[in-house]
Amino acid sequence: MLLEHEGCSPTVHPTAYVAPNATLCGDVRVGPDCRVLFGAVLTAEGGPVELGEGTIVMENAVLRGTRRDPLRLGRQVLVGPASYLTGCQVEDEVFLATGCRVFNGARIGTRSEVRINAVVHLRTVLPADSLVPIGWVAVGDPLRVLPAADHEAIWAAQKELDFPGYVFGLERPADGGSLMPGISDRFGRALGRHRDDCES
Repeated sequence: MLLEHEGCSPTVHPTAYVAPNATLCGDVRVGPDCRVLFGAVLTAEGGPVELGEGTIVMENAVLRGTRRDPLRLGRQVLVGPASYLTGCQVEDEVFLATGCRVFNGARIGTRSEVRINAVVHLRTVLPADSLVPIGWVAVGDPLRVLPAADHEAIWAAQKELDFPGYVFGLERPADGGSLMPGISDRFGRALGRHRDDCES
């Protein structure tokens, strides 16, 4: 399904293939010889989503471009099934395995691998030829790659990256407070812009 969002419609190169039940919404640009498979969702939430030549997006992956951080994938990138990418930059020949997560402002260098269920956190930079092992977490710039069980070290690196401020423009609440009312209100209003989407 191709949807127009805020006056922008997806563009798909004639040599690309988009599965009939994939969804492309807004300023999504699918390059030559790309493949977007069944159930994948590519949505431009204020910023474009761009796929470079020969890139493959597997089943049920979600790719989201944001106003602050467009999503751009280079040439010959593979995005594994059920992966989630938002507002990140991925260079050429990168392997993003099944179930991986790559967050806003992250940059992944050429020929890197993010393996099954691994996470590349907010504003993290992976140099070329980096590897994030199965289930591990990459965080920061300079980069630290840590096992998921090492929560204290991940949090120490992650805290200064300011996820609520960077992504939602909200201050982290005091102990005992909740971000969720602010996130629900702000993010809900932004997502409400889809009410006016129409088939392209």
